[in-house]
Amino acid sequence: MAELSMCSSSTREQVSPEEERLAIRDFVISAEAHTKEGDAFYLITQRWWQQWLDYVNQDQANNMNDISSLSEHCDSVSSSDVKRPSVIDNSDLIYDTTSEDSTMGIELHDTLVEGRDYILLPQEVWNQLYAWYGGGPTLPRKVINSGLSQTGLSVEVYPLRLQLVVVPKGAHSTIRISKKETIGELHRRACEIFDLNMEQVCIWDYYGHRKHALMNDMDKTLDDANIQTDQDVLVEVLSNGSSSAFGGCMNSVQENGSADKETMSVLVEPSKSSLSIAGGLSASKGVSRSYSSELSQSQNFTSPVRELDNTYGVSGVSTRGVTGGLTGLLNLGNTCFMNSAIQCLVHTPEFARYFREDYHKEINWQNPLGMVGELALAFGDLLRKLWAPGRTPVAPRPFKTKLARFAPQFSGYNQHDSQELLAFLLDGLHEDLNRVKHKPYIKSRDADGRPDEEVADEYWANHIARNDSIIVDVCQGQYKSTLVCPVCNKISVTFDPFMYLSLPLQSTTTRTMTVTVFTCDGSALPSACTVTVPKQGRCRDLIQALSGASSLKHNEKLLLAEIRNHLIGRFLEDPLILLSSIKDDDHLAAYKIPKLSKNTIFLQLIHRREEQEIGNAQKSFGWKPYGTPLVSPISCDDVITRGDIQSIVHTMLSPMLRTERRGNTDISETSISVAASDPSCEFAASKAFTDSIESDMKDKDGNCLKTVTLSKLPLQLVDENNACIDLSVGEEKAIKLSSSSMSILVFVDWSCKFLEKYDTHYLENLPEVFKYGPVTKKARTEPLSLYTCLEAFLREEPLVPEDMWYCPQCKEQRQASKKLDLWRLPEVLVIHLKRFSYSRSMKHKLETFVNFPIHDLDLTNYVAHNNSSRSQIYELYALTNHYGGMGSGHYTAHIKLLDENRWYNFDDSHISAINEEDVKSAAAYVLFYRRVKNDDASVSNGAQSCAGHENNLPQK
Repeated sequence: MAELSMCSSSTREQVSPEEERLAIRDFVISAEAHTKEGDAFYLITQRWWQQWLDYVNQDQANNMNDISSLSEHCDSVSSSDVKRPSVIDNSDLIYDTTSEDSTMGIELHDTLVEGRDYILLPQEVWNQLYAWYGGGPTLPRKVINSGLSQTGLSVEVYPLRLQLVVVPKGAHSTIRISKKETIGELHRRACEIFDLNMEQVCIWDYYGHRKHALMNDMDKTLDDANIQTDQDVLVEVLSNGSSSAFGGCMNSVQENGSADKETMSVLVEPSKSSLSIAGGLSASKGVSRSYSSELSQSQNFTSPVRELDNTYGVSGVSTRGVTGGLTGLLNLGNTCFMNSAIQCLVHTPEFARYFREDYHKEINWQNPLGMVGELALAFGDLLRKLWAPGRTPVAPRPFKTKLARFAPQFSGYNQHDSQELLAFLLDGLHEDLNRVKHKPYIKSRDADGRPDEEVADEYWANHIARNDSIIVDVCQGQYKSTLVCPVCNKISVTFDPFMYLSLPLQSTTTRTMTVTVFTCDGSALPSACTVTVPKQGRCRDLIQALSGASSLKHNEKLLLAEIRNHLIGRFLEDPLILLSSIKDDDHLAAYKIPKLSKNTIFLQLIHRREEQEIGNAQKSFGWKPYGTPLVSPISCDDVITRGDIQSIVHTMLSPMLRTERRGNTDISETSISVAASDPSCEFAASKAFTDSIESDMKDKDGNCLKTVTLSKLPLQLVDENNACIDLSVGEEKAIKLSSSSMSILVFVDWSCKFLEKYDTHYLENLPEVFKYGPVTKKARTEPLSLYTCLEAFLREEPLVPEDMWYCPQCKEQRQASKKLDLWRLPEVLVIHLKRFSYSRSMKHKLETFVNFPIHDLDLTNYVAHNNSSRSQIYELYALTNHYGGMGSGHYTAHIKLLDENRWYNFDDSHISAINEEDVKSAAAYVLFYRRVKNDDASVSNGAQSCAGHENNLPQK
């Protein structure tokens, strides 16, 4: 058992749960903004972290949020009385015994899942928690660059685990090393472990017990060298008689006959949206099964042609009496995302026929963008097994091994996005099977007013000249993209290929919110602003939208407040408050205030008017709150007098003052009443109220108004003891500002006489955040249509500022408008419903039900190519489903066996028949449609005899 370093909690400075929560939240927000390569994150057991969350949130009144970011965790709550957690105990994350190999150190369990077993904490958060609670062991991990552009960040939770094998000595050792370390560092570590000299050694990529490549580029990273976790690395010790160490190694290359195709393996990584963790990073995890089991499976590929021939001979024939295609895939541990996507591809008729033929002659062994044919071979082998007679589930271990080697983002046992895997498979299979061995360079010409048909055919011919495979034949279509410059009206038309359509569920991703904006400096009347914000956004998104809509100045900021019963219910100061906590029938106000130092409090001016008491037999009147409170900041660093409060309130009310132009010389004095919330506070008019303040004013058009005499406002302040302080007398007296409260309250009672001088209707009838109308209510009851999603995808819209277009006519970057149109549709149309949204601080899944047609998806009206004579009607034959939340959900597939005309549910290894009406659900994620043809009566997914249908196979 690894020892835990204990820290006495009795010696720590006592901190309240709320102080702990706020301190950790601030650290997290800072880490989100400043995380960089090389920073350390620390693993902490999810069990302890949840105990701490319950402890620090026990006094809050909020809702538990998705376990997707630390900033959300720190705002989650529990209402029960929870004891303070004991010391941090990470022992459930590590093996009970330290590895016998001293080079390994503390080893994590192989199958840990972020969010379920552990949380990743920024270093400052860990340091603070460790100072408060102690415990351990400490499990730091480094932040590394990731992605093809190396601009993304990820936490390397599982560094590479490599088996070093020394020949001819036969010694071996297992090490952990970052995939971002260089080959030179691997050389140094190997020589240090085995007590060798650098000049004596050459190191090989020994994946699958074969010498793939000599690792002699000392500055190259292990990631760039495509080294995978749990693989062997051969440390070859040269004899003393060798004149050149690397010369001897190079001879060994030739003797081993390492073909070009074996050394051209490259990492192909599609664009991805990793599961979000602390700071918006992603956990990178390697394969963690024993090497021996992986090796035994990978040996199937040592003789691809012989293996294909054998498989074809066994599984190539099926009869209707023994239906094929109903074979499940075993779940190897969170591999349902892979199983569902594979089953949909396997049951695509064109692919089933193609991969059961002798397709290896089309493998492109030299394509640097491909996987040396290994992905195609692995997929073809798996497809044949799934179409073999019988229903014994297949374990897709060999396929997953290849997948992990060429797409490390899908390695390990974390849950992944099925659509992202599908995109990688389609692209990878295309490159492995690309019939174009040498891609010509072709420069695209601009349309220049030529007919769309001519330009589209030219673009497609250029595309086919470089990309020609079964994937292109079946899945690729073409859309028309039109860009219009907003300045010179330059029109640019291009025709681009697509593999699938990603349709937004637009009607549910945003919400409209109405907020009334007030000023504190008397510069403008209140105005209602309606903005569109992300439905699952935060207050910072709302503030950002309002800032633009209300023309906020650079030296101003907005203070959001929720208004309840004409009082301020709460200030929404925390930018991380979820907008989902704000209901459509709530009332919000936003106050423009200057960007001041933190040492300020807010003056709340509460309006009241006289109303008759309800339930009283006698006529009795009392002052009741009405309208919307006004807010103005007050600096605690300055001495504030009663006269200052008078001046501040006059300024706040000045936009509503009923002013008169020069010529009318008589403005009567105004009588007002002010009372505090304490019923015992009584107020009587006195001559003090006739003290006046003179002021020169202008109207909103700049016209000069006469000097007006304003009544001194009889304001009363509620102090800390709820006592009433009359602010209409003792103008020079200073008031005491509470250090513990963020606001001071002043109540102004509006008499009928006083209302003659101010137009307060601007303060009344504060609009709801969102007001439902009869039409809107009706629309919300209707399910979202797939056609509506398609129309949103094709709708013209301006480019985002981050994606500006360079106008060749203006010679400048422009925010052009972009319009997409479908031009050429494929035989198999794959439609991705964009249910998942990602950001640095959260991830979210849309559970919207989309009404998609199973039969007769008619896209005729959406295809801009009017002269096309092909049918644009499609039928659904497969789809993937996602159930549950992000990172912890489950994937299944619904597939129609075309020769049976019957739907089945593929749930990993379990397969069951379902009714067609059960196919539609809110879980639908990726839809597979095939074009309806006149001869569809003879179409099969691939279960019929290949021997009897040779003429139906694609002709090459």
